[in-house]
Amino acid sequence: MGDYVRQMPHQGSQGITRGPGLAMRLHIDVPLLLLLLALTAYGLFVLYSASGQNMAAVVRQGRFFLVAYVGMFVAAQINLQRYARWAPWLYLAGVGLLVAVILAGVGAKGAQRWLQLGGFRFQPSEVMKLGVPLALAWFLADSTLPPRFLNVLGALGLLGVPAALILLQPDLGTALLIAASGLFVLFMAGIGWRYIVGAAVLAVASAWPAWLFVLKDYQKQRILTLLNPESDKLGAGWNIIQSKTAIGSGGWQGKGWMQGTQSQLDFLPESHTDFIIAVLAEEQGLQGVLLLVGIYLLILLRGFWIGLRAQTSFGRMMAGSLTLTFFVYIFVNMGMVAGLLPVVGVPLPLVSAGGTSVVTLMAGFGILMAISTEQRLVTR
Repeated sequence: MGDYVRQMPHQGSQGITRGPGLAMRLHIDVPLLLLLLALTAYGLFVLYSASGQNMAAVVRQGRFFLVAYVGMFVAAQINLQRYARWAPWLYLAGVGLLVAVILAGVGAKGAQRWLQLGGFRFQPSEVMKLGVPLALAWFLADSTLPPRFLNVLGALGLLGVPAALILLQPDLGTALLIAASGLFVLFMAGIGWRYIVGAAVLAVASAWPAWLFVLKDYQKQRILTLLNPESDKLGAGWNIIQSKTAIGSGGWQGKGWMQGTQSQLDFLPESHTDFIIAVLAEEQGLQGVLLLVGIYLLILLRGFWIGLRAQTSFGRMMAGSLTLTFFVYIFVNMGMVAGLLPVVGVPLPLVSAGGTSVVTLMAGFGILMAISTEQRLVTR
């Protein structure tokens, strides 16, 4: 009796074929979705303590998350060809809104960054966190890659207009994030190292003129405070000193949930927004911070994996830019809270309290899911 060989039937009209699953048809990347759910749940857990056990603040943030997940799902349903067609119009609309902010914006704390429509107030610069990388990816996708000199100049022009308008508000943190999102598109397009080195040299050379003619007095004070926070312990250095005290006092295990002294006794400013990770470090210790960093790392790895498997240049550039920009959010916030970077008002993504930034970030993840599921459907 001969050996028994088990074989699957060949695919075809009589064979077994597997259609796309429900998640695929809904354009949902399941690993990414599960990681985002874990991150937002952890964020609400930390926010409850950081807000002083304010359940209303947690409910409000939960509503923002609900809207953001709906936005993510809607963004995931749009195919990349439509994103490419809409990119220039979204960019122009965003620039128009930024001009409207300068002409008729709503001011707060010395900055004019919002537009008021009826009872609704929103920050147009958040739109450009998606509009700029989409426009640059659209502009470069139809050109020769790596991009040539004229294409690089055109891309920098598209990037420079909104960045300059946002600097006028003034909002240095958001301008830097938007500039980074555009530069990441250029990087993913395969820009030559001579451009990267030249940009680095130009940045160093322009540091002193920027200090003299671009930076506002309060922005200069933030940099000086970073270098020596003890020079003004009760003024400009207060935030950093209290933040570093909270982080250092947490140790490995922390003081316990809702047991942090710096946050619960209101020594730590902006404990539920920009400095929320200091609350986490004080109450949950280094192990709590490492858990958060682990979730962030898995999200970043998933984003890079989606970019590597993208079928088009447009998809690859968008996936890389969105993922790297998400990393910059994390790096800048943690760096400024730890006293390694100047305080620029960048929230900790999907953990700090906030509305517009959460919706924008989740819409970006919706685009990532569109890239992921589209390329997998194409390869089947």
